[in-house]
Amino acid sequence: MNESSQTFTWRFLLRVLLKTTLLFVAINLLFAVAVTPESYGRLSLYNHFWPGRDRLPYGENPAESYNLSLNNLPAMFASHRLAEPKADDEFRVLLLGDSAVWGWLLPNEDTLAGQLNRMDLRSADGRSLTFYNLGYPILSLSKDLLLLDEALAYEPDLIVWLVTLDSFAPAQQLNHPLLWHNAPRTRELIQTYQLPLDMADGRFVEPNFWQRTLVGQRQELANWLRLQQLGAAWQATGVDQFFPPEYTPRASDFELDESWQGYDTAVPLTAADLSFPMLAAGVQMAGEVPIVIVNEPTFVSDGQNSDLRYNAWYPRWAYDQYRELLAETAVTHQWPYLDLWNLVPGEEFTDSPVHLTAVGNDVLAEELADWLATFLQN
Repeated sequence: MNESSQTFTWRFLLRVLLKTTLLFVAINLLFAVAVTPESYGRLSLYNHFWPGRDRLPYGENPAESYNLSLNNLPAMFASHRLAEPKADDEFRVLLLGDSAVWGWLLPNEDTLAGQLNRMDLRSADGRSLTFYNLGYPILSLSKDLLLLDEALAYEPDLIVWLVTLDSFAPAQQLNHPLLWHNAPRTRELIQTYQLPLDMADGRFVEPNFWQRTLVGQRQELANWLRLQQLGAAWQATGVDQFFPPEYTPRASDFELDESWQGYDTAVPLTAADLSFPMLAAGVQMAGEVPIVIVNEPTFVSDGQNSDLRYNAWYPRWAYDQYRELLAETAVTHQWPYLDLWNLVPGEEFTDSPVHLTAVGNDVLAEELADWLATFLQN
């Protein structure tokens, strides 16, 4: 090769390299300006190539559970069977709540939604009640409110919101990655409903321009793509949760301890000490769609120091006051309310004071179904 040819080759390679670099920069700039996680999150293979999932994606072991956690709300909902078109004869019921509603340590058919859907319940006008599991782990009413804000686009007819004392703790309200990674939506909820939450909370994720580029979004994009890829295994197996061969059962014996959420000993609680504004915001947000508040079952121990604590989470003084305040607030605001706190026998709780066995969920589903049948006739 002569010198002229070598010069031409190097110039050609430099031009290709320069054009490639400019194209790469341009694509990243365009992505940062024109593409958001919300926009690509609504693109999904679920409910098209794969069936929709029975619960929102959550998990840290994709290889064994065909599932993963992500922070893209539209992608989470687009993967759910809720995204299927609503049938003409369908009465759509959304179940909100924590990991007990999501169904920790349970296959989908044994969750509360799964059990209710086997009952062939009907509304007053004859439509078939279809229950959708929108429970999501970690206790926080604000997290539930964020999920409700997204869920209302899917034409619900009724919302059943299962709650427990810890989900009302003020310290829990912004203690969730979904809230941190959806800061603009969370702040909009705080502002719209005048919620007593800190809009400047330091845990809010604020992506800069570089973090909004294609390169900056590579982890979020990878999670979105992985969720689509896992649809084939989900379709083949129905497995979306890793079941450990053994787990540590919920405690029945306790130390001499009456502490709860920063309180070392018993104190008088008022409505201002609990996050009732989150419930009020949910009811206002839902508008004409009724919301039923359900105080979910919790484990009641008869073991050591059970005269001080119902369970590992709740001292009696705090839980008793919570129940009184919740009932009073429901009456004041005329919220449909059902208190099922001690409905389920203690042996039907698994690894926490709110996680139920399949039998426990059956007891809960039967009671809730009977109550809803009366409620929907009125």
